Amino acid sequence: MTRIIALTAAVFLSLTPPLFAGDTPAPEGAEVYFVNLEDGATVSAPVTVVFGLKGMGVAPAGTDKEATGHHHVLVDRPPLGEGPDGAEEMNVGLPADDNHRHFGGGQTQVTLDLAPGTHTLQLVMGDLNHVPHNPPVVSEVITITVE
Repeated sequence: MTRIIALTAAVFLSLTPPLFAGDTPAPEGAEVYFVNLEDGATVSAPVTVVFGLKGMGVAPAGTDKEATGHHHVLVDRPPLGEGPDGAEEMNVGLPADDNHRHFGGGQTQVTLDLAPGTHTLQLVMGDLNHVPHNPPVVSEVITITVE
């Protein structure tokens, strides 16, 4: 009986997709960037952010297709890979909260309602499970001032 349960569990787990890929390769030369914002810009709220991507495609979260991913915007937090959970966040799905905005539907722009003041933004491509590619496809961190 124990053998049947173990065999059933093994078959089930082999058919279940991994929760986190962690090692999804990034296409060589892939780049993500801000189309309409630059470091030091002063903007009015709400802030429209247009995502640019070169060398790979955009696909909704959960889509297992080579050389694709979906956008995330990091808001007011350390650059990807830095900070208290820096090393860990390179191998697990990014959280979904006010500092980690997910665009798993394949969106290529967003309008953010940011409070007046200084804010940092960084774009990060995630694989089908919201995990950064290897190597990570990230933009430079930019600082904007919202009036």
